Amino acid sequence: MRASFRLGRIAGVPVGVNWSVLVIFALIWWGLSANLFPESYPDRSVVAYLLAGLTAAVVFFLGLLAHEVSHAVVAKRNGLGVQGITLWLFGGVAELRGEARSPGAELRISGIGPLVSLIIGVFFGAVATLLALAGVQGLLLGVMAWLGGINLLLAVFNILPAAPLDGGRLLRAAVWKATGDRTRATVVAARAGWILGLALIGFGLWRFLTGTGVGGLWLALIGWFLIGAATMEERQARVGDALRGIRVADVMTPQPQTASGELTVADFVDNYLFAYRHTALPLIEDGRPVGLVTLDRVRGVPSGERGSTTLAAVACRADDLVLASPDEPLTDLLPRLSECADGRALVVTDGRLVGIVSPSDISRAVQRSSMRDQLTTGR
Repeated sequence: MRASFRLGRIAGVPVGVNWSVLVIFALIWWGLSANLFPESYPDRSVVAYLLAGLTAAVVFFLGLLAHEVSHAVVAKRNGLGVQGITLWLFGGVAELRGEARSPGAELRISGIGPLVSLIIGVFFGAVATLLALAGVQGLLLGVMAWLGGINLLLAVFNILPAAPLDGGRLLRAAVWKATGDRTRATVVAARAGWILGLALIGFGLWRFLTGTGVGGLWLALIGWFLIGAATMEERQARVGDALRGIRVADVMTPQPQTASGELTVADFVDNYLFAYRHTALPLIEDGRPVGLVTLDRVRGVPSGERGSTTLAAVACRADDLVLASPDEPLTDLLPRLSECADGRALVVTDGRLVGIVSPSDISRAVQRSSMRDQLTTGR
């Protein structure tokens, strides 16, 4: 999930927000300000309800951010790189580079997030309890109680043993520890994610059809997301198992053809298009990659604008490039490659372009690995 805009860095990790987070933020703010708080605490002003709802929504998302930052910090302490943290429609995601090296590391990285949410929930719940014991009644109590309850609910939901939830990671760690097979453990967690997703879809549709409101549709949507994410995790696990031990240098296309960003789209189409064998071209300056242009991006430029549009104007920006080193395990690159809109990674050494990895390169590597296993088994 890519960020639409960046907020800065926390603990050295880039933090961003996807535009979809605005949807759930608005729904939470509206739900609290227009429904929950007026029903629980009547006769307050509209401004008071709006401020209380806004405060609760902001603190809730700060809690989500703390949840993801904890994953990132523990991941870094366990030897994993962290590409960034992105808040989006279904909460947040910490984009880790690579996989945990042991079941213990998986346990620590996965378990810290729900623990942080639990601590936040207990804290706000304790504050709400103290306010109630002190005789405080009003929106302040309502905000504290809601924050306590929602964070406890978030901790419980995240610990359910189903991928891609944190509980699914904990289940994978347990199965991995018991069997010694990380791929098998991932498949077990992914299948559990399928079951939970189907259950949420069924329960959500039942609630909607029985007239309990649109909340049922929201549950069904979450279930659909879980099924999709669990399917992707299982697929990546099987591909990763086939590619284990293979380096980026083993599959990349070395010394790929490149282009200048100053070249116009019209000049490229008229004079260079058929001279290039590939559908993606790195743009370089002094041997260093500064962009990536694909034929799909070129095709999207209206014919009347091609003479005045440079390749740099339509290329993937330098900040969005997926970079890899030749000696990097291919399995570490796969998650980053799948999140790239153009589906390619540029291979660099000391900042200079030495190769490119495309989906077809990955497919050929998987096919060769499968053929190798078949020949080995058939001996």
